[in-house]
Amino acid sequence: MRQEYRLRFIIWRGIQDLFYIWKEELRNVFKDSGVMIFFFLVPLAYPVLYAFIYNNEVVREAKLVVVDQSDTYLSRDFIRRVDATADVRVVSVCSDMREARRLLDEKKAYGILEFPAEFSKDVHKGKQTTVSLYCDMSSLLFYKAFLLAATEVSLEMGAEIRAHNQPASTAEMERIAINPIPYESVGLFNSQNGFASFLVPAILALVIQQTLILGIGMLGGTARERNRFHGLVPINKRYGGTLRIVLGKSLTYLLLYVVVCIWVMGIVPRLFSLPQVGHPFTILLFTLPYLFACIFLSMTLSGFLTNREAPMLIFVFTSLIFLFISGVSWPQSAIPPFWKALGYLFPSTPGIQGFIRINTAGATLNEVAHEYQVLWLQAGIYFITACMVYRYQIIRTRRRILQQYQRMRLLRESHMK
Repeated sequence: MRQEYRLRFIIWRGIQDLFYIWKEELRNVFKDSGVMIFFFLVPLAYPVLYAFIYNNEVVREAKLVVVDQSDTYLSRDFIRRVDATADVRVVSVCSDMREARRLLDEKKAYGILEFPAEFSKDVHKGKQTTVSLYCDMSSLLFYKAFLLAATEVSLEMGAEIRAHNQPASTAEMERIAINPIPYESVGLFNSQNGFASFLVPAILALVIQQTLILGIGMLGGTARERNRFHGLVPINKRYGGTLRIVLGKSLTYLLLYVVVCIWVMGIVPRLFSLPQVGHPFTILLFTLPYLFACIFLSMTLSGFLTNREAPMLIFVFTSLIFLFISGVSWPQSAIPPFWKALGYLFPSTPGIQGFIRINTAGATLNEVAHEYQVLWLQAGIYFITACMVYRYQIIRTRRRILQQYQRMRLLRESHMK
């Protein structure tokens, strides 16, 4: 046979085997209910669940108890203004701290606002006075609500008292004396300062990586359990090439997760009115290397799993770790170098950072070039490691088949003697 025809035959046979492996892997996915849960139910349900939980965005009517030892017009006016804010609701005014602490221990309130006995006297004397705020720090959202409400009321009352004690000749001069430098706070890309707008986009990107790791890991563990030699590659002549195995399997996961990504990154934010200002084509281009990196990482890790339960035991708890080191819940600049370097071993870190900047802040692909390049680099590295894992499995399976054949031949020869 001429060389060119032989090469053409090898390529054509490789393509046929690739689509055969793709078809078999697709069949394995839909035959396994556990994998179906990770590939479809979890990506479809988890984002909706998280979005529903945090759909209120901010805490409203946080319960506050007051200890008013002053019991004067000024202190009562301060309490009324705090209670009138949208974030805080004063549930009780106590006579002493002991009663207020009891309400805090019983979770009937989450903060204490204390007025000293000399509060009104110090104000009228022109002295600086103090209002103490005690918070249940089990939730930072309560602390934020109490602090902002108390600070705004104190600034507003302070300006009024200053205007009353230092009258000006005109209303304009009085306004300038009270507020010489006007300021305005503008929350960029998260106008409500909401928790869902801050956290849910990161969870959306992380769900893709974690479900792929768990689903592909379960497929790999199942393949080992069913294989006579406990190998990752089936005993089938069509599974003889490394590239056709890796590409055929990855094509299956890619086609399935295109639909999942559209739901998770496109439809869910729109359903819950999360900030979504990024261009869809930019999100698509950024998601492509992220998806490849997650798939090849999952295929690499699946080579080290010996049963279908192993992914649940090894990888489920890592979701919180990946979220923490991604630089969302804690600023990336404040993360120690070791953890920052560890985070860049996984696609979730650059994937979360880039997706948030594109989807929430409207960044272009050039503005997330660093994360985009890191994802393509990870995709290339994990493609090589996946090929190495499957090549090792092919050689291992062939060696065991050969050993079994030799043992059978020796046994047959000994019976003949």
